[in-house]
Amino acid sequence: MQPYVNLFSEGKIGTVTLKNRVVMSPMVMGTGGLDGTPGEQMIEYYEERARGGVGLIITEATRVDEKHGPLAPRQLAMSKDRHIEPFAKMVKRIHQHGTKIFCQLHHPGRQNLSLMVGAWRMSEAIGRCWHGYWDIFFKVAQHADLVEKTGLLPPVVAPSPVPCRLQKQKTRALKTAEIKTLVTEFGAAARRVQLAGADGVELHGAHGYLIQEFLSPHTNHRTDEYGGSFDNRMRFVTEIIAEIRRMCGKDFPIIVRISVDEFLRKIGDPEKEGITLEEGVRIAKRLEALGVDAIDVSSASYETQNYWLEPTSFQPGWRSYLAKTIKENVQIPVLAANLIRSPEQAEQQLKDGVQDFISLGRPLLADPDWANKAKAGHPEDIRRCICCLWCFESMLDGAVRNQAGQCAVNPRTCRELALPKEPKRDGDGRVVAIVGAGPAGLTAAEMLAKRGFKAIVFEKLPFTGGQLQLANKPPHKEKISWCFEDLERAARKAGAEIRLNTEATATTLQALNPYAVIIATGGDAVHPRIPGAEQPHVCTVTEILDGTVKLEGKRVAVIGSGMTGLETADLLAEQGNRVQIIEMADTVAPGTYHQHIEDILPRLKALGAEVLTGWKLVSIGKDDITLEPAHGGAQMKKPADQVVMSVGVRSNNALYEEIRDQFERVYLTGDAEHIGRIAQATHGAYNLARKIK
Repeated sequence: MQPYVNLFSEGKIGTVTLKNRVVMSPMVMGTGGLDGTPGEQMIEYYEERARGGVGLIITEATRVDEKHGPLAPRQLAMSKDRHIEPFAKMVKRIHQHGTKIFCQLHHPGRQNLSLMVGAWRMSEAIGRCWHGYWDIFFKVAQHADLVEKTGLLPPVVAPSPVPCRLQKQKTRALKTAEIKTLVTEFGAAARRVQLAGADGVELHGAHGYLIQEFLSPHTNHRTDEYGGSFDNRMRFVTEIIAEIRRMCGKDFPIIVRISVDEFLRKIGDPEKEGITLEEGVRIAKRLEALGVDAIDVSSASYETQNYWLEPTSFQPGWRSYLAKTIKENVQIPVLAANLIRSPEQAEQQLKDGVQDFISLGRPLLADPDWANKAKAGHPEDIRRCICCLWCFESMLDGAVRNQAGQCAVNPRTCRELALPKEPKRDGDGRVVAIVGAGPAGLTAAEMLAKRGFKAIVFEKLPFTGGQLQLANKPPHKEKISWCFEDLERAARKAGAEIRLNTEATATTLQALNPYAVIIATGGDAVHPRIPGAEQPHVCTVTEILDGTVKLEGKRVAVIGSGMTGLETADLLAEQGNRVQIIEMADTVAPGTYHQHIEDILPRLKALGAEVLTGWKLVSIGKDDITLEPAHGGAQMKKPADQVVMSVGVRSNNALYEEIRDQFERVYLTGDAEHIGRIAQATHGAYNLARKIK
């Protein structure tokens, strides 16, 4: 019997029938061509999700305007007739698997970068004639902040000259004639999508982009026909819908994605400044009256990014009430993502009438076969998204380096063309010993076992996970456990042997006579040599996170404000300690992706934790610490009953150094080679395991 009856029932959006209720959400990942066409890599990326069983794919944000509408260099486009035929090729490939495809039409508005405005048309034209130009372009793009400071770049466009507080770009208001031009461009792009054989379009009116900017009183301060009253703020999207109907007919489905709550109150802005749920309902009802075929419910903007692209601390389904409220107020289908992470959750939300279709974004980066595994009754085999945000962070970084985004738990994401799903079985039963069952060791074990090697993992502890068994201990970090749980299951299923409570030594490894040895022994927290650091009330974050040191009601100084230090401070503060965080740099968590910082700092503040930046630890006393300004000045003392060091991690490669000359093939991977994050561990180990001959 089918375990997810609602999830795998047919559904309709307008005139289009979908084979199930699983929808791939739009996500820009940088796999397109520099000319806006879907090259073979993008087609394979989408087709793998179609083969994986989804009912509908909504493409990434696709530009309709070449002047100020390009969002990223390798973004999909439907702005020119030359884009029709390449898009049609992708549509045909998707349709072969019984999956429908809609194209999301998009303009970034004020959430763009000046580097992408104006000059993009020239860059793209030059690049088509002279491919070497792109080397120059991407070198410049990596220093976009310096280029912008010259003042030579044009401003980004918006309804009103209100800069985005995240992007911080010079912003100008669109002229009325420009708005009219954009309306026709949206309609023309929709017609191209239709001519390419796709099944419908989605208008991106969410996440703070241009359509939302017109809808929201937070960003729309116009006094003409496109601003002020609700009707005027709705005019832009109203005219776009009418133009699409004129160009494509009434039977070509239109979905509109909207942020039904901007959550500005979460960053201290009064609710009345932006869209709240009450206003979101009003927008949805008006869209229904305008004849759109479905509402795709989302929330927030770049300024409140954690409320639509959630970090790992957010609970699955936390914003499902948004979709449910919209569904209770409209008669057309409702799609929503709602941080859905399991088929059980998806089925329940359909059963409870929260929504009509289940949108999956990041979960389909982590596992393209999510739908097929659920339908087959094997949800335990799904590789779960852990909400680490590496996909978005790597996409942003890759956009200026001419590289696609990545997924931390699935090294094949956006590399499907180069990395076959099933590797060649050329291991011939040869033994490969892997020391360490963290994410690197488990990833290597799975790949080697799939290749037909006899992969044997040695883990001295009674459980797998390595450093992740520490990373999952702070509050709200439970999803980190999903990573090593899923990696262990996949490795065992592939045929790898995992020996727990077994420490690898030169002798035990020699007894195996292995073809190769992989050292994935992770790293150890650094305990710096500072006067007083040898005292018993000084420890590292490891001893806090593994429970060796338990504190309550103490004055605790955490030295270092990287994410490990902040998360350990969060744990200590929750346990009833008075926490102060000392950071030598001038900013908290220097080099850390901003969403993680914005997630944890409010919690620390609410718990009364104190953060001191620009101070260096000089010495540790019996019940205090001595600090001095990082840039010079008078020292000061702060009381401290316990000092917790979070000043970095050092590779643990002692076994490698001991045995490197005893075997023909000995490799380092993960933190044992270079200290990094989950993505570096899994990707490095995956690549190593592929290349062993």
